[in-house]
This record gives sequence, structure tokens and C-alpha cells, in this order.
Amino acid sequence: MRARLLAGFIASLLLLLSPAAVAQTARTTLSGEPIRISRATGPITIDGDLSDEAWQHATRVEKWYEVTPGDNVEPKVKSVAYLTYDDRFLYVAFDLSDPDPSAVRAPLGDHDSLNGGSDDFVGIFLDTLNTGRTATEFFVSARNVQYDAVTDDASSENSSPDFFWDSATRITTRGWVAEIRLPFSSLRYKNADPQTWGILLFRNYPHGFRYQIASTRLPRGGNCLVCRFNRLDGLERLPAGGHLVAAPYVNAGQTASPAGDVLGAPLVNGDIKPKIGVDVKYTPNADNALDFTVKPDFSQVESDTAQISANERFALFFPEKRPFFLEGVDLFQTPIQAVYTIRYTALVADDAGGGSAILPGPNGSSFASQDFGSTVLLARAKRDIGLSFVGVLVTDRENRDGDGHNRVAGPDFQWRLSPRDVVTGQVLFSDSRTPSRPDLADEWTAQRLSGHALNTYWNHNTTHLDWSVVYKDLGAGFRADAGFVPQVGYREYFGGGGWQVYPKGLVARERTFVFVDYQADQAGAVITRDVQPGFGMDTRGNGFLQFRYVDNRTRAGGGVVGRRQFGYIINFNPSRRVTFIGVNGTLGQDIDFANARPGRGPTVNASATLHPTDHLELGLIEDVRTLSVDDGAGSSRRLFTQHVSRVKGTYTFTSRMFARVIAQYVSTTRDPSLYASPVAAQSGDFGGSEDTKTRRKNAKSAATETRRRRDKRRGAGFGGSACAAGLPQASQTGGRATHVR
Repeated sequence: MRARLLAGFIASLLLLLSPAAVAQTARTTLSGEPIRISRATGPITIDGDLSDEAWQHATRVEKWYEVTPGDNVEPKVKSVAYLTYDDRFLYVAFDLSDPDPSAVRAPLGDHDSLNGGSDDFVGIFLDTLNTGRTATEFFVSARNVQYDAVTDDASSENSSPDFFWDSATRITTRGWVAEIRLPFSSLRYKNADPQTWGILLFRNYPHGFRYQIASTRLPRGGNCLVCRFNRLDGLERLPAGGHLVAAPYVNAGQTASPAGDVLGAPLVNGDIKPKIGVDVKYTPNADNALDFTVKPDFSQVESDTAQISANERFALFFPEKRPFFLEGVDLFQTPIQAVYTIRYTALVADDAGGGSAILPGPNGSSFASQDFGSTVLLARAKRDIGLSFVGVLVTDRENRDGDGHNRVAGPDFQWRLSPRDVVTGQVLFSDSRTPSRPDLADEWTAQRLSGHALNTYWNHNTTHLDWSVVYKDLGAGFRADAGFVPQVGYREYFGGGGWQVYPKGLVARERTFVFVDYQADQAGAVITRDVQPGFGMDTRGNGFLQFRYVDNRTRAGGGVVGRRQFGYIINFNPSRRVTFIGVNGTLGQDIDFANARPGRGPTVNASATLHPTDHLELGLIEDVRTLSVDDGAGSSRRLFTQHVSRVKGTYTFTSRMFARVIAQYVSTTRDPSLYASPVAAQSGDFGGSEDTKTRRKNAKSAATETRRRRDKRRGAGFGGSACAAGLPQASQTGGRATHVR
């Protein structure tokens, strides 16, 4: 099996590397019209005022296109951009007209909080390596709330990384103005002179519909965004590197628990536990970056994200937010998530142990305590070939006492056959020896495990038709201890497609779709079979609606249980004060996985984001899941009900400083008489935190952040599956790490 997989994969790579394929995928020019930039003729102050003389001589961009919902038509509002640069910075300014400046949507908020596209914002995409594949995003709202991210046409957008840059905005009687200053020390570019980059100027105008306006045409149905950027010429004699960034942090936590662990007893405060750490980044030149961290700040992992855990089979995923692990994050994003947390990058970490490790299986995952240290190596190399690429990934986790290891390696690729078709794939092989700790996990008996993991898919997009096919094959012995792979020992076949139309009026886009998903274990026994037809639409009020029918059969225990459901998603961004309101979930039949039998009950996830003032934001979440089963006497009785209630209040003093309070309560009520194994009738978990945060970013390479956190927890913990812990707990350890790119 391993030889066949590798042979097939090598054949695909040889085809990709053939002269014909290279010629077909090579990008001779960027799609958009070239933009030529020149050096600034004088100093520029970033204050939201475009009266500086240097702006009068800067490159002016006036040609824009409405790319959504219109199909590259003349925009409804006028936008003008200005570009220039000096020895240290790239400068971009925007003069944005608005027929009703009083209706501009831009409440204050934390970094990266642009409310899902419901705010007025503007900015740029930069492809500084000129690959036509990856880009860095810098956007700012009309209230100077910054948003930055990296985007890859293969893996979409990731807003976790934060960069050092400056901006200023001002709302005027004609609209609003924005200035952006990007230090070259925050960018990665080739060691060449002159430079040629890709750039896309972009404006979000969320009034009625969400109008998206760009500096180049973006045809509907394309599978490539970055390759269509404007070409940016004229950058000469840019700095070669030598920049240092130090970001220390200090935080403290305190836990309160019921006296004697008795539910309802008074809370007793534990000791206050302070934590100190630092991230250091050094860029010796424009092509390389060295990162060093001591005890990374785990308060930046969003492990308190509200998610229902009851009746779930697999571990829940939480986004990585720690700066050290986000350098070159786009390189670690591969079809198989073998790294959780050029072009090449390498990371070495000393993990002090603690938390939990995932034990994957074909039908579910579990956890084992990881109370031993280890050394971790992660390395990734990628070679671009036109708009396509080939790469290789290597990970190695060695337990510190020599008792156990996990080593993973294999190639991956993406092949853009045409503007409509892209094929992506990865194959990995793992060699593992589990720890000799059967007291922690039954499979940890110092046994040897080996296995493979294959993931390949083909996406096709046109103006109206889109479809995709996926094939996965993960051996039972495959392990990726440095990644997030909660399911192994199965094969999966997926196929689906949709047809889109673009009416005018209340609905801007409607898509009818159907997909089929089939999973079986390595012996051929069904794990799940899923068929879902449905339709969705974009509406006025920045709305999105989707309705689907679910016909599903899934293994539970020793048999396969069927369920038929109605699924729905309803989201709107109705106004300046109610920036988001949404509900999603399912109705109808369900499965009781704990007791392997059919059930019935809804799952409802409701949320809203309110802005009583431009400074105050209230985030509300109420998630509910209920399940009823046959009690054996012909009656239906409630098995469990789980609630996740969350309130987050954020008061933003300026775009750089805010105070935040979060309260979350998770409660589960059960009928123990309906369970095959003993369970508690009630359990609950209350968590609260307070943060005061000042964000300081500048080109002089200094950033400090102080956080004050206080957690109070009460009750017996989460009920249902152990998945509530999620993978971040498996990573919450101290230690030292180094990272080179």
C-alpha cells in the first residue's frame, strides 16, 4: 500500500514538473493593469489628512471595479488611492466618497474585528514575493480598526498573524480618508533590485448589499485571486534587513473552586499564578527571519471559544493566536493538518509537557494526559512553479526521556491546470513508538505504529457551475502528534457541486447545490454516508440564507444509525447598532453516540453582535442542543440538554486600547436512567475573564502587552464527550523554542 501511494504521488509530481505543465501553469503577467510607484518627494505624517505635499506627487489610482455583487461594473461610489514609498516605508492613502457619511459603519473594536465584512473598510493585498499565490492583507476601518491576515489561494485566509504597521483615518463631510504606513521590516520580499510585487487595492462598502470594490477585474468563477493582482513596479533600493522585534508579556491567573469540590459550596480562591515570557524576532535580511520565544503566551489561544461538546465524536479545533507559531503560517497550511499551531521554514521547540494528547480512531477520538516533556521539530519547504507548487513536510516529536517518538514526512503539491481547475494533494508517512505508559492510555504500551495519510482533491469553478471531488485515505497506524488529525483508519469519497445565478433585487446571488460524502473503515465497513441537497442566497441587509436536507447514516457502537434532518443558516448585518445577528442548526432526527441508538432533537446556535455606542460592543451567544430517545416503553424521554451561554463586553477607548469582560456558562442536564453507563444528572462550568489591553505597534520594533485575567470556575466540568478540552490543552506547556525561515 505504501509503495503504491508513493508511486502514484511521484507520477503526479513528474507530470506537474514536465515542461508542458510548467508552460501551462507559468504566469507571464499579472491580470490587472500595471501600477508604477515612485519615491516620496517629502515627509508624510500619518494623521488622516492628505494635505502633505508628498501625496500630491504620489501615484494616483482612480480606476476601480465593483466585483460583488456586480460583475466588474462601475462602482456606485468613487474611490481614489495614492501610493508612494521611501527608504523605510510603503505609504498608501485612500480618499473615499460616500453619499451619506453619517451612515458609515465603523464601530471601534479590537484588532482584526471588522465584523464579518459589515464595516466600512479599505486596504491592500500585497504579493511581495510576486508568486501569484500568496499575499498579505492590510485593512483599516473608518474608525481606524486594523485588520491584517495572510491569504493563500489554496487554503484561504488566516487572520491569526499580526504585523507591525501604522494607520490613521478621518470621517469627512464627503466620506472618509485613510492613510496606511507599512514598514518594510514587516514584509518579506526577494533580495532583488528593482522589485516587482503584486498589489490589489480593495474597498468594502456594506450598504444594502455588501459591495466589494477592487482595483482590478475579478471574474466570477475563478479559482485564483492573487494571480489577478495589479503589478506594482518602481520599487528600488529597498532595505535588506537587520530588524529586531521584542514582544514581552506578563499575565496572571487565579482559579476559584467549590470548597471540597462539592457542587454549590462557596468558592475558594487558589493562588495567583503569574507568567512572564517574551517573543523575539530578528530579520538578518529580507529573505530570512529568526524567531525565539520563552514560555509563549497561552492566553492568546482562543480556547474559551464557545462550542457545544455534548454528543460529539471528535476533538474540537481552536485557532492558534500565539505570535511565535504564526511566522510563515501559510507554509504550514497543507491539505492534511499535520502541523497545528521560500521558501522554507523550520521550528524547534522544547515542550515541558502537560495537557492532553489526541488518541485518534476511525469513529471518534479520545485524550490521554501528557505529563512528559519532548523536543519537537517542524520543517516545511515549498517550490513555486508558475501558479503551482511542490512541497515537503517533516515533523518529529521525541519524548525527552527517549521513551517514544512520532516522525512524519511526505510531499504535497498544487497544480493549476487552468483558470477553472486546481488539483491539490498530499501524502504523509508516519513512524511512531508510543510511550510506555499504559496507566495513561491503553495504546501507550511502547508499541510500534506506522501508517500513511493521503488527501487529494480537484476543484472546478466557472461563472455558474462549481464542483469538487475529494479522496482521503488514512491508515489506522498513522499518527501526527504535532498536528490536529483526530480521525484515522478510514477512506473517504466526497463529491459535490452547485449552480449559481445572479438575480437583481432582493437577492444578489442564489446557489443550488448537492453533495455526497462516504466514509468507510479500512475493512470496508461504513462509518458515515451523507447526502445533502440544498440552496443558499445572498440578500439585502448583508444577509446570507442557506437551507438543506440531510440524509445521513453514521456508525454508532456496533451498528449504523440513520438520521434525517433539516439544516439552516440565517445571518444578517442589519444596521450600525446591530452589526450581526444569526442563527444556525438542525432539526429532526439525531444519534445518541454515547448509547448507540437513534434519537431526535434540535441543535440551535444563536448569536448577535450589538454596538449600543461606537465604543461599546456586546457579543451574545446562546447555543442549545437537546436529544430525546425511546425509553423502551414506547415513550420518548429527554436524554440530555446542553446550554452554552456567553456574553462578551468590550469597551474600546481608542483603536489601540480596550477593556474586555467575558462570562461563559456551560450546563448539561441528563436523565441517568437512560444511559448505559453512570453519568451525573447535572454538570456545569462557569468561566469568566477580564482583560485590559493596550496594543502598540510601530516600525521601531517594540511591542508590549500586559494582560490581567481572572478565571472562576464552578461545578463538575463539561458533560458528554471529553472533546470539550480540545487540542490547545495538549499544547499548553512552557518551554523554549526557536524558529527559522
